[in-house]
Amino acid sequence: MNRPTSLPVAISPTPDWWADLRERFWRLLPLKAIGISAFMWLFFVGYFHTLRHPAYPVFEMPRTSLDALVPFQPEALLVYGSLWFYVGIAPGLLLRLRELVVYGLWAAALCGCGLFFFYFWPTAVPAPDVDVSAYPGFAVLQGVDAAGNACPSLHVATAVFTAIWVDRLMRLVRAPGAWRWANVIWVLAIAWSTVAIRQHVVLDALAGAALGTALAALSLWLSPWIGRR
Repeated sequence: MNRPTSLPVAISPTPDWWADLRERFWRLLPLKAIGISAFMWLFFVGYFHTLRHPAYPVFEMPRTSLDALVPFQPEALLVYGSLWFYVGIAPGLLLRLRELVVYGLWAAALCGCGLFFFYFWPTAVPAPDVDVSAYPGFAVLQGVDAAGNACPSLHVATAVFTAIWVDRLMRLVRAPGAWRWANVIWVLAIAWSTVAIRQHVVLDALAGAALGTALAALSLWLSPWIGRR
């Protein structure tokens, strides 16, 4: 029986895998930097609009017994913020303008699905069980990423979507398995951080993971040529 291709199975790295990664990184780099930055700016325009103008009253997401297993850990804020670098890895390793456009459209579809939920089913997390304002950086976080627009967690959704695409690209360049495992650890750490800093509850994270997986699977099925040489 074949192993699922989404898991970091052992592969034999080719001698030129590092050269392949370098070439992918430098190809269209200025365009990638501008495009990713513009995409994030447009996303936040939509994000804050839905946050401030929901169609219906806000529903407070419940905590579960799983939330009690994740203690508040302020140092997780660094992991949480690493998403904004992480989401640039997959498009940063694409080779052609057409690939960047199509990948961007899939990422936009993912964010659009999240904003659809936020507008028609606005949600928020419960008040945190600790005074987060006592910790450095959290006041800025509350101003930039408020506790609304909770479910599904787009932080987790975009991380999972990215992780699946990064894994695909690592397989295409035949990078060592350690790189693929690092990718798995990174996405799991980001998902954990959303709960550890009380920006989301576990239900938000699970819904975000489901959304990210669904859109990544659909994009891989309909756009299997992205990332190939």
